[in-house]
Amino acid sequence: MVRKLKYHEQKLLRHLDLVNWEASGGNLAEVRALRRYRVGRREDYVQYKVLARAVRALARRLRDLGPASAAFRARCAAALLEKLYGLGLVNSRQSLAVCESLSAAAFCRRRLPCLLVKLRMAQNLRHAVTFVEQGHVRVGPEVVTDPALLVPRAVEDFITWVDASRLRQKVLDYNQERDDFDLAA
Repeated sequence: MVRKLKYHEQKLLRHLDLVNWEASGGNLAEVRALRRYRVGRREDYVQYKVLARAVRALARRLRDLGPASAAFRARCAAALLEKLYGLGLVNSRQSLAVCESLSAAAFCRRRLPCLLVKLRMAQNLRHAVTFVEQGHVRVGPEVVTDPALLVPRAVEDFITWVDASRLRQKVLDYNQERDDFDLAA
């Protein structure tokens, strides 16, 4: 006879499947992507895969429309490509072929820590995730503490350090651009 689990034991085992433990861990490619892009929650990556699959299915359905609906197809394809280009998931607005090869990695590359590395505000993803979680980064006027934030192309230019951040002060000191007014604050 097995004793009844205590509350904290039930809480720890809530997401663990002891019968099918190999299946619950995910496949190797998923684990590699989680490590490569420093995705903290597996649910985020699963959601990215679902979104990428939906975009690929929509692109396939638009491609398979008959010649009678060519105007509708062109209008919808242009709208889809414009939306994906605005989000930064594709690099060109030329054809639906780029939509059919969209993957979850494209969503991972638009996360805030990846863009911090791309903008050379952090040396690697580990530091970038730490900077975001500690509240050193803002996007526009908002201080962001969630590394899962997807940043569109239009907002990418507004990624800066928080005014009171020690990192911002160090960067200004290094570039010899720190103002005397900032020293008093």
